[in-house]
Amino acid sequence: MAKTIHSMIRVLDELQSVEFYRQAFGLTVADRIDFETFTLLYLSNPETTFELELTVNKDRAEPYALGDGYGHLAVSVEDIDAEHQRLTSLGLAPGKLVDFKHDGKTLARFFFISDPDGYKIEVLQRAGRYL
Repeated sequence: MAKTIHSMIRVLDELQSVEFYRQAFGLTVADRIDFETFTLLYLSNPETTFELELTVNKDRAEPYALGDGYGHLAVSVEDIDAEHQRLTSLGLAPGKLVDFKHDGKTLARFFFISDPDGYKIEVLQRAGRYL
């Protein structure tokens, strides 16, 4: 059976991206592997073994075009209201809180936030299938 271990995104500014993911989600650099033309950074936190891999191409000067194929990363939190307020107070501009219903029942409470490169991250209340 396969085990999901990481997801990779390309970022333009290493320091700005590392700081965003630290502030927003408590992710810190677990490993940094430097090559001649690019650097790989693996970010994680104690909540999970899953890692976010940031790839920084050293010759890149312009932002990446995200295209129309990328969807989003998702994280879950204990208290969605407190997390929304915390990110707002940090000036990270989370989107509006959504109470997503199906057949009259709440399926999920969530909001989206964008990282410095424009990647969308969905922040979900821990409940149901979103533990």
